[in-house]
Amino acid sequence: PHAASPAGTHQLMNLKPAWLLLLFISTAVWSVPIDRNDAEQDQKQEAQEENMDTGLYYDRYLREVIEVLETDPHFREKLQTANTEDIKNGRLSKELDLVGHHVRTRLDELKRQEVSRLRMLLKAKLDSLQMDHASLLKQFEHLDPHNQNTFEAKDLELLISTATKDLENYDAERHEEFKRYEMLKEHERREYLKGLEQEKREKEEKRLQELKEKHRQHPKVNAPGSVAQLREVWEETDGLDPKEFNPKTFFKLHDTNEDGVLDEQELEALFTKELEKVYDPKNEEDDMMEMEEERLRMREHVIKNVDLNKDRLVSLEEFLKSTEKKEFSNPKEWETLDAKPLYTEEELQRFEAELRDKEEELKRKAETLRQEQELLKERGKALEAQKREYQQAVLEMSQRQKEQQKAGNGQLPAGPNGQLQFQPQTHKPEGEAHR
Repeated sequence: PHAASPAGTHQLMNLKPAWLLLLFISTAVWSVPIDRNDAEQDQKQEAQEENMDTGLYYDRYLREVIEVLETDPHFREKLQTANTEDIKNGRLSKELDLVGHHVRTRLDELKRQEVSRLRMLLKAKLDSLQMDHASLLKQFEHLDPHNQNTFEAKDLELLISTATKDLENYDAERHEEFKRYEMLKEHERREYLKGLEQEKREKEEKRLQELKEKHRQHPKVNAPGSVAQLREVWEETDGLDPKEFNPKTFFKLHDTNEDGVLDEQELEALFTKELEKVYDPKNEEDDMMEMEEERLRMREHVIKNVDLNKDRLVSLEEFLKSTEKKEFSNPKEWETLDAKPLYTEEELQRFEAELRDKEEELKRKAETLRQEQELLKERGKALEAQKREYQQAVLEMSQRQKEQQKAGNGQLPAGPNGQLQFQPQTHKPEGEAHR
């Protein structure tokens, strides 16, 4: 369950997917004291760290593991000197054996808490499948399911490798979710038009087509990462003379956390001016979900052409080398989302078939729930009748016990309305009276 829902995807648009790939290195960088007496800057730095959410379902567990490991001086030292390959190939995990006892104890506790959390998530599945917890835990790749009590080097290795793999697929999952979002929009548009009378439908179709054409009428969008695009940011965002554009100065201006690289959030911030040419939240024809998809495409374009070592970060050296390429001054014209269809008619038909199947399944479940509800009502009525019968039986039994007690005390039994009841005496034969 790594991919976000369509609504969740919109909330995750501003996340930095590559953060976790370099989380260990980044944590070390963040934790080094900053030689600036700027309290406001420190608060912004802390807020940025708190808001960095990978979107992974084990995000909290991961963060807590990193925080605990960072408290160990030996591991912290290794962390600061490690490179991306050391992290990805598991060499850093071997250093776990050298951390302090209190750190290992805390890590053991974190793992037990995570196993407990996963067990809670699996409880319903366990009840239906009749499987043991250990078998079900194997579907989670970010920890060792065979050892549920202690945190070992293998756990750290699995945590890093799983997070790396998940985040490498993150952008692809975002694209797929956006595609489904667009198909859902088209499906709803068609269903809406079907429900209109012919005259109204024709007017609405014309109106929607005019909105689509209006959206396409926008100023030229510069290719992301080109000299024209960067100079526009330099002039309009930074307020500097475009004739004095300097790539090195530009890089340092936009390395907002001063860590020596442009990360994915810093890169995406560069495209805001270009996106504003196409999208305006006040306009009915402009979809902000499409704007964020366009932002993602722009960032991927820059990463693909500038990020030489494929660590999803742009160093100063990589940035300066990109400015020497022919594409920097003479790029291909950038095609926005509306230039090409995102899906085929066949894909849309398959999607609509899926929607129908899900709708039918929901109807079946609703009918099952309705029948179960009716059955529960009938059972409730039966139980209520049994309750009344039981109460009546208890009342009658209590009444009989009172009558027996009065009879034992020599009192005449009372009738239903409290009147005395006389029992006819039976005369025994004379012979029996003398026995």
